[in-house]
Amino acid sequence: MALDTQPPPDPSSLFSDSLPPKPAIAQTATVFTKPAETGGMKTRIPRVGYVYDTRMMQHTEVRDPNDYDEEDDDSESHHPEQPRRIECIDKKLDEAGCLELMTKLAIRHLRKDEALLVHSEDHWQKVAAIASMDVEAILNSRIYYDHLSLYVHPKTPEAALLSGGGVIEACLAVARGLVKTSFANVRPPGHHAEPEEHMGFCFFNNVAIATRVVQLETDVKKILILDWDVHHGNGTQRAFYDDPSVLYISIHRYDGGAFYPSGPFGSMESCGEGDGLGASVNIPWPTKGMGDADYLYAFMRIVMPIAYEFAPELVIISAGFDAADGDTLGECHVSPTGYAHMTHMLSSLANGKVVVALEGGYNLNSISSSALAVAEVLLGNPPPMISELTASEIATETIWQVSRVQSHYWSSIDPKQCEPKDTFEEDAIGIPDLFKAHRLDLMAKYGAYAVPFADDELMDAFKNQVLCSQNFYSQPRLVVFIHDYGSLRAELDGVTHVDLDLERSYMVRVQLVLQSLGLQLKASLKLDATRKLVEWVTNQEFALIDVNIFPHKLNQGTAETELLKRLIIYLWDNYIEYAILCKLYLYWEHLLTVVVMTLQDIRSIGHCVPGQREFLSAALPTADYKACRSLVIVPETHPTRFTGKWTKSCGLVETTVSEKPTKALAEAIPTIERFLQTKIELPHPQPIAPSADPDPLQDGEPNDIDMES
Repeated sequence: MALDTQPPPDPSSLFSDSLPPKPAIAQTATVFTKPAETGGMKTRIPRVGYVYDTRMMQHTEVRDPNDYDEEDDDSESHHPEQPRRIECIDKKLDEAGCLELMTKLAIRHLRKDEALLVHSEDHWQKVAAIASMDVEAILNSRIYYDHLSLYVHPKTPEAALLSGGGVIEACLAVARGLVKTSFANVRPPGHHAEPEEHMGFCFFNNVAIATRVVQLETDVKKILILDWDVHHGNGTQRAFYDDPSVLYISIHRYDGGAFYPSGPFGSMESCGEGDGLGASVNIPWPTKGMGDADYLYAFMRIVMPIAYEFAPELVIISAGFDAADGDTLGECHVSPTGYAHMTHMLSSLANGKVVVALEGGYNLNSISSSALAVAEVLLGNPPPMISELTASEIATETIWQVSRVQSHYWSSIDPKQCEPKDTFEEDAIGIPDLFKAHRLDLMAKYGAYAVPFADDELMDAFKNQVLCSQNFYSQPRLVVFIHDYGSLRAELDGVTHVDLDLERSYMVRVQLVLQSLGLQLKASLKLDATRKLVEWVTNQEFALIDVNIFPHKLNQGTAETELLKRLIIYLWDNYIEYAILCKLYLYWEHLLTVVVMTLQDIRSIGHCVPGQREFLSAALPTADYKACRSLVIVPETHPTRFTGKWTKSCGLVETTVSEKPTKALAEAIPTIERFLQTKIELPHPQPIAPSADPDPLQDGEPNDIDMES
């Protein structure tokens, strides 16, 4: 649309500090009545208030005349946030007969004192200055505003003030009992506008400001803001990030932080701060294509349980309809029926006090049909029947991940109830099984074989995880190497860590979990820093027992520590005790604290195996040491000063430059080799048994096994 020739309004008239009178209801629709108990008539309040003003359509895109071609229609905006959005909704509601059942609420301009409840003075002045811009200034500033995902017009400030003031009046009317519910058909939208910045088609944060005004001017203090716009409402969440009186829940497309407004603030881990910790709930879809079943599943598992526990006095829906089927920006598939059911569920809260405030939505057919479905529910009509739906695997994984985060703050959220059912094909391979297969293949290269178990439970838990070299009975020197898997190293964009929950992970599931966490997996590597030690032990022709302590599965009620104790006792009784001469032990994992204690307490190894007692611990130590002579590897930055009594408890202490356990181990291998040589070169090697509790150590560091990319 070309810029009109009317002179721009005086900014001071729109952004004056003077306070205009507060409007009342401008027009009353049919007043419903019911018989009073005394036989008389009692007036009901109107059911739905409605806010709309065509002046908000004056905010439109200013186009450079050089951008036009002969086929261009000057009346149509090329920007998705076009003026006709609200006009199409109004027309749809009118054609359906909804407007005659609604109460028209008077609209007014947002006042400065109200805006400053959320925004800064500088922000207020930035928006006010737009009213003084001429065509040349607007075109010259296009790059600046494009960077903020905005366009401006001299009438933009007035439209933004009307949009903000309209949402305030819609909320106040409900909070004061003038209407039961209300629908604010307004633009420009507001949920991206932050305290210091306008952005993302938004100038003032309409819903955030209205929330503060309601809290200030009415008895309503606890407010739920449910934002189902396909984009995360970064401005709204930021406005209440430390406020426990406002519960902000957003269901949005996230795409690992790549979807607008981008960054980690819309992640499920963004839960608030200070007193507001837990009052921000993000349900971030990891991809496009989410539909009714996914949204309703999120409502049933996360939104409604938390909302009931919070018990709001007012519900405000930031109703963007850009997740609607047909919207090319959102690329999701929520139907009008889906929006109707979500509105119906929210209407069960706060004694039915619900305000719907328009945010995004850019397909004119989709936005008008969706708005109509919501309005009909507000008018008291039941939502349409919905066909049988099944949430997608991506949705169930995402909701499960969200539940794990939110269960820390809300007692109504139980991750076990949200845990997805395993529906993978029979030939799906779990990540633990892949890791174990890798270890078995590695040991096969050195002629090792799997140790059998007569104990069925140990066989189920540790099958193919205890490997023994073929020279076990013939070699006088034995290394018993007890360790965990190693770990999974993932090169990720924009995150520092990820828990893959190995015991229940599958290759398919890992990708889903990473997506639901908002991670872009570039490459994954199985980390196994033990290989170099195995190679060295083999080259020295020592006997080896390699024990991978991560169990396949735990029977219900069987603790991992107890299972490990049984494993160690079994190996001692059936293998290690029968080996003769020199015994060296390497312990590599936090659970191995129990190993030596178990053998000392139950098998009294200090008495069973006479002679010299040495213990080798290639480990990062903790403060809980048992008296032993050992080699301890620590980073040089370790806070403990290993001098005096520490060296008496720990034995020989060597430092490494690297702080990561596996890099430290790799760096210390020459030291470990020298240490072992001093023990095995004794003229008459004596049996070696550990005399103290080893130090815990975390496994890690990669080899070259490429898992997925």
